[in-house]
Parts: sequence; structure tokens; C-alpha cells
Amino acid sequence: MLVIPGQRGLDNCDGIVSRRELLRVGGSGLIGLTLADVLARESQAKGTTTGGPGFGKAKSVILVYLQGGPSHLDLWDPKDNVPDNVRSVFKPIDTKLPGVQFTEILPKLAQVNDKFTMIRSMSYTPIGLFNHTAAIYQLHTGYTADKVSPSGQLEPPSPADYPTMGSNIIRLKPPEVPMLPFVMMPRPLQESNVIGKGGTAGFLGRAYDPYTLYPAGDDMDLAKMERIAIDDLKLRAEISSARLERRARLRDVINAGMPALDQAVSKSAINEYYGKALGLVLSGRARDAFDLSKESEEMRERYGKNTFGQSCLLARRLVEAGTRFVEVIWPKVANSDNHSWDHHAGLSTRMKTQSGPMLDAGLSSLIADLDEKGMLKDTLVVALGEFGRSPIRGVSTSGNSNQDDGRDHWPYCYTAVMAGAGARRGVVFGKSDKTASAPVENPVHPIQLVATIYHSVGLDPSTIIYNHLNQPREMVQAEVVDGLLA
Repeated sequence: MLVIPGQRGLDNCDGIVSRRELLRVGGSGLIGLTLADVLARESQAKGTTTGGPGFGKAKSVILVYLQGGPSHLDLWDPKDNVPDNVRSVFKPIDTKLPGVQFTEILPKLAQVNDKFTMIRSMSYTPIGLFNHTAAIYQLHTGYTADKVSPSGQLEPPSPADYPTMGSNIIRLKPPEVPMLPFVMMPRPLQESNVIGKGGTAGFLGRAYDPYTLYPAGDDMDLAKMERIAIDDLKLRAEISSARLERRARLRDVINAGMPALDQAVSKSAINEYYGKALGLVLSGRARDAFDLSKESEEMRERYGKNTFGQSCLLARRLVEAGTRFVEVIWPKVANSDNHSWDHHAGLSTRMKTQSGPMLDAGLSSLIADLDEKGMLKDTLVVALGEFGRSPIRGVSTSGNSNQDDGRDHWPYCYTAVMAGAGARRGVVFGKSDKTASAPVENPVHPIQLVATIYHSVGLDPSTIIYNHLNQPREMVQAEVVDGLLA
């Protein structure tokens, strides 16, 4: 039986194929086209669709992934005239935008919110997505995982996984210079013992996996970015660049005499990968980008001398050097204490003294720095978590225990930030209700945001890719949110 991919609901994994689609594909045989022909032509057409607000304005993307689920009520969507167990413990403050308030936790971001769009209506209905792992997978790939427990736990990463969005982007939009195309730092995506789920190229193959920069040290080691090791990007001392180039020429001579071997490995693009790797090592571009000592001490202090702040600064340096996609993962694993965003307890102290100041300095500096350098016009910055936190403190929404000074997981309404490369400046998109429990205007599903990111880099979100079974799949089955872009 043939199964033809159709449009899925945003919160539904079941394919839905219309009668019109069935008639169209069935009738194609009458004019000499096979199903493969139809899919190939459809893929080609979708891959070249252009136009619309913001299309192709982003040369690079920086995804600031706030793993753990920050409390929107205690950061950038505070509410007044609500019960005490809903109201934030932090005072509201004015921002650059009249009538828009943040909490006192974000004084620096409050002074640059005229440069970004704030989406106050992120929302989805959880289907096995009330815990971190499955929600992380959805946000990064645009798809719901096949095997999800009621609590949202997943199996470890698999070569059959859908690719993370950065992998799709660098495959179809590789860098224009010899540079690492996709960098992920400073720690892997992780929930409990599931590490890396949603953060690989999956069925695209390991050639499109991110370069992972995970400096040694645990999550509480805030100085780990001082010990960045990039030995695989350096020439060994005894090998000069001329010698390495001679080796490359010798390899070409050998390959020229082995056409059968060349033909056998042609599909693996070994020559292309080898050439890119050689160019990367010889150019020194990546090594220079990773050298944070080239930045002034004043600039480093501005971003924050901690893992998150220095990762944001390094993201700017990588994009400046030609990296297409950078993901900065919040440097503390979820389901933990200290500067994690997973505030089931101790929110009033931990957010004010740890996670809040780190986010405020790092993200505000990244946006302002890119703008000052003229890079924000073609660099898209997106910052969000996998969900928000419950409007009522001290209640359980996910089966976790919560203290009165904590909030549980809440996917029904939360906030995201989007800046640069066509994103509208100084805009609040969408609106939450009086307790920030649900959107009342312009709800945005996470996979719609994924689609909008693809659109921003000049890719049709419905472009067909082929999985490990050579089955056609759309990059993401969601519409672009035009109202976010100009």
C-alpha cells in the first residue's frame, strides 16, 4: 500500500491526506508520471519557493536555547491584579517600549527590547510533551518523537531521528567560506540519562552533525569557556601547511588512477568533505574565531564572565567568521538546582541571583553587539525554552513536586524572543490572558517558529527531505508566521 505524506495537525502525529491529493497523485499516471516523478518535482518546486516577508534575509542563525523552561511570568510577561500565588515575586519595570513591562530581573534586556520581537503567545497542547526530553525534540526537529512515555521521556538518539533544524539548514545552505557550518555549545541537550536527543543530524547522516564544543568541567564551573580545546582544528607542530597540501595533491593523483573506487564512494561525497576539512584547517578561520582572548576585557565583562555570557560572545564571533548556525544551550541541565531554569523550588533566590542576571547580560549584549556591528540585519537570533512555567506557584502539572516558591512545567503559554534578519523591531506579538495561562491573540506553535526560521534563511519549510528508509518527509509541517517578519 502506498502512503502519501499529507499535512499533519500541529498537535497530531497522524498523516491526513485529502481526497484531492489522492486524486491528483492517482491521475498523474494518466500523463506518464510515476509517484516518484511527482514527489521529485514537488520537492524541486518546494525547494525553490521564494518571497514573502523576511524570506532569505538571514545569512546566519543563533539559537539561544533556554533549556529547562524559564518562567515567563517572572521575566518578560508579568501580570498585575492577580492572586498572590500567580503574581511574580519580582517587581515590574518599564522597558523601551511604552506600556510594555518586564520584571526587575531583566533591566538590560528592558533597554534593548526596541530591537526585537517578543512573542508572548508561544503555545502547544502536550501529547507526551509535558516533560523536557520530548519537548526538546519537538522544538529542535519540528516533529514529535515516535516513542514517548506519558512523562515525556524518550529513548536515546538514533540514526533514524529527524534532523535538528541546524543540520537541515547547513545541508541546503552550506557556509560560503571555509568555516565550521554548525556549532553547538557549551553542553549537550540532556534530560536525565537521555543525552543529545534532538541535537543531531539524524537520518541526514553524521556529515551534518554539529561541531560540539563542550569544554571540560561540570555545569557549576562558570569558567569552563576559558579552557576551550580545539585541537582538531590545529595543524600538528611537525606538519607544515605546505606538507599537508602536498599530501592532498598526492591523494588526488592516487584517486585519479582509481576511477572504480571514486565511483564507489561518489555518493558519500568524500572528496567534498575532505576538501572542506582541509580548507578549514589551513585557513585558521575557525581557530581564530574560537580565541576569546582577541576580545577586549570590557567586551567580555559586558557579556558576563560566565559560561552563558562567553558562549553568547563566541556565537557572535563564529557568525562573524562565517558559521551558518550556532546553538547556545543554557549551561545547566534541567531537573536540577542552582542556575537551572527548572524552578520547581527556590525560584525567588535562584532566578534573582543566578539565572536571571546571566540571561540578562548575555542575551542583551548579543543583540546590542550584533546591532552595533551591523550584523543584526542578516543574523537571526531566537531565544526560548521548551515551555514556560505554571501560572500558579506550588502546584503540580507534570507529576513533579513543587514548593510554594516554585512553578511547574507549562506548555500552554510562554514567551520567545526573535531579533534581526527580518524580525520586526520593537514589537510584542501575540498576547497572553490575565494570568499568562493561555494566548488570547495570535498563538504560535513551536513548530511554526521552526518553519519561520527556515523561511528566514531562504528555505521553504515544506522542502522534501528523505529519511533513512528513503521515504519523503517535509522539513517541517507548519506554516510560517508572517506577522513576525518584515
